[in-house]
Amino acid sequence: MRVAVLYSGGKDSNYAFYWALKQGFEVKYLVSMVSESDESYMYHVPNIHLTELQARAIGIPLVKGFTSGEKEKEVKDLKAVLEGLKIDGVVAGALASEYQKRRVDRVAEELGIESFAPAWHRDPVDYMRELIEIFDIVMVGVSAYGLDKGWLGRKIDGKALEELVRLHERYKVHVAGEGGEFETFVRDAPFFKAKIVFDEVEKKWSECNYSGVLEVKRAHLEKKGST
Repeated sequence: MRVAVLYSGGKDSNYAFYWALKQGFEVKYLVSMVSESDESYMYHVPNIHLTELQARAIGIPLVKGFTSGEKEKEVKDLKAVLEGLKIDGVVAGALASEYQKRRVDRVAEELGIESFAPAWHRDPVDYMRELIEIFDIVMVGVSAYGLDKGWLGRKIDGKALEELVRLHERYKVHVAGEGGEFETFVRDAPFFKAKIVFDEVEKKWSECNYSGVLEVKRAHLEKKGST
């Protein structure tokens, strides 16, 4: 089956890609939707420009779509991108968002292709445990009480997961960030031919909104095993 993976560069879209490979699918394209709005209903925003670097690391063509981020119209923008591709299915990283999954399913149905969401309704803690064993994940956006500026740029490992579980118990933060509490970026994965190294970053923090992003200004690919 020829598929496109909806690819934001974060943990969930990389898991979607990883799963597609495990299924024996032919991943023809990575599809990144670039939103003009920081408040996109459908798409990941922080450091979306780095999907170009990740696509090079993976060795799969990247197709970029652009949207104003306007509610519902951004779904039509996705359809316009997918309908131009010769694929049999689309794979998304949706975990718990009914809003996102229903709309991707609808686009797929209208185009006559299959829709897959391999992480759908998985237990968040078990899911995160699996991800941190597979990927090098760093947090690049936070927007929830309990997640302060110190989380920006932090690697999500076993210790970080334990803290996220405690934050869930105290503040109801979704352990996998599916409620928009945080955004991630994958710097390395088994299917990356080279890892991504951040050269210059800037933490942007809003105390009044208790949210922030790690803006990656420069990054490069580095051969694995090099120092």
